[in-house]
Amino acid sequence: MPDKNPRSEKPKEKTHRGIGVSPGVAIGKAFIFDSEEVVVLKRQIDADQVPLEIARFEEALIRTRQEILDIQSKISERLGTQHAEIFNAHLLVLEDRSLIEDVIKKIERDRFNIEYIFQQVGNKYADIFSQIEDDYLKERAADIKDVTRRVLHNLLGRKREDVSKLKDEVIIIAYDLSPSDTALMHREKVISFATDIGSPTSHTAIMARSLNVPAVVGLHDVSRKVKSGDELIVDGTSGVVIVSPTKETLRKYSQVQNRIAVIEEQLVGLKKLPAETLDGYRIALAANIELPEDVPNALAQGAEGVGLYRTEFFFMNRKDLPTEDEQYEAYRSVADQVHPHSVIIRTLDLGGDKFLSNLQLPREMNPFMGWRAIRFCLENTDMFKDQLRAILRASSRGNVKVMFPMISGVEEVVQAREILEEAKDDLRKRGKKFDEEIEVGAMIEIPSAALTADIIARNVDFFSIGTNDLIQYSLAVDRVNEKIAYLYEPRHPAILRLIKQIITAGHNARIWVGMCGEMAGEPSLALILLGMGLDEFSVSVVAIPEIKKVVRSVRLGEARALAEEVLGYSNIEDIRARCKKLLLKVAPELLVLKGAR
Repeated sequence: MPDKNPRSEKPKEKTHRGIGVSPGVAIGKAFIFDSEEVVVLKRQIDADQVPLEIARFEEALIRTRQEILDIQSKISERLGTQHAEIFNAHLLVLEDRSLIEDVIKKIERDRFNIEYIFQQVGNKYADIFSQIEDDYLKERAADIKDVTRRVLHNLLGRKREDVSKLKDEVIIIAYDLSPSDTALMHREKVISFATDIGSPTSHTAIMARSLNVPAVVGLHDVSRKVKSGDELIVDGTSGVVIVSPTKETLRKYSQVQNRIAVIEEQLVGLKKLPAETLDGYRIALAANIELPEDVPNALAQGAEGVGLYRTEFFFMNRKDLPTEDEQYEAYRSVADQVHPHSVIIRTLDLGGDKFLSNLQLPREMNPFMGWRAIRFCLENTDMFKDQLRAILRASSRGNVKVMFPMISGVEEVVQAREILEEAKDDLRKRGKKFDEEIEVGAMIEIPSAALTADIIARNVDFFSIGTNDLIQYSLAVDRVNEKIAYLYEPRHPAILRLIKQIITAGHNARIWVGMCGEMAGEPSLALILLGMGLDEFSVSVVAIPEIKKVVRSVRLGEARALAEEVLGYSNIEDIRARCKKLLLKVAPELLVLKGAR
């Protein structure tokens, strides 16, 4: 006879695979955060109720605006103004006259309750943005959804769950997390999170990395398969979430946690040491930044200057264009902070996935290959000259360089340099000081530029290789499309050959060559790049200690032998294995940080 009270079986270990967007390992209990769409009932109203519903709508907009301003204030105190500015996009949604007028017209015409009308309009706008094939506009869809939920909660008199008031340490599991939800997390309580949807470039992922919280997104249905209180392991490096881990799995990941802590402590000791190989070959190791506020952290991590200052973020999420003086103050601040090291200021790289809210740019079928970056600047010369004059004025410190993005051929470099000379003449007439010999560089990120690098090199003082777009354009792979993400491969023989060709062309023309793409921040690939003769590595702030460790752990001859060998390979997996073999020899601890266990 079967036991009437069978002992409950322990749940079996289950692994979910997604996209790791913030590295590290967390072990803890799940907390299911309900962030899906608010359910609203449809209700017919009389004509005389329409003004009352519109008044309720306006009051909800006011309350929501105040909520967001309060969030901005909290985030500014905890993380700095650059992260608080993310919510400017939310405020712009609340002030969008076309959306508001659409709601009012619809309620006057259809006469349904305001909650239903607003949800319909908000969802329509979000759907339009989410279907556009570029990453920035898809993130605007997330902003609209977040604002829509907030307004609906205020219309319905409901309170949203507040992740800032959690009492116990948890791993948050959700369908999605809005930027505001993520920003309000307290690091001491929320030790990690995982979501069904999301991408590495979403606001949520950016905030996770800023908070140093391990995070995995793109898990499809994990929020429906996990219960609050379930024991979890989140590996933000490998993009794995393990539910109900066995004792053996727990032991393994606990060891990984301890090893990561020891390795990170060791890397801290490299901050003040040069990026120099065992046999004395030194490279420049700089940081990629977006705002002047990013500089102190970059320097604290051991950066030798700034190899990429992305100026377009200074232009975004605002209603007006920054003046020449505003730009000058920002650029001068960075130059002062990094002196005597240099800062490379990239001119506006607008379009593709980055747009100005105050410009009515035409909608394009393929914005990444459209009217953007240097193409946009060469047709908007007044805006371009304002920026160039600001950069030139900041160059009076003697450590500023200027770089033009998305160069496709030498003609664009020549045109940009002519406008730069006009900006210099303007400043001479105004009696403003600047560096007459400012170095001018070109980003090589388009195959046509890579193939004509020898021609372009005669017209610039340096190259900076932008591998993110170079890989995307060369392999015909949309780097934010999950279905073909496996094809986005920096180890592809074509990519390695193009990079070698660019470096050789630059050196033959006696100019130096750097790299500011994500490829430069990958330890195993850094070994190849070092061997190819790359002069400067400009990487994200978090990658600086790892790349310094790689460089200081290898001999130049070993790196050159690796580069020569893999350039002869035809198989990506062979290249990967050869790189891993050398990294395992010179800096095995970095394989732990990168999840290659």
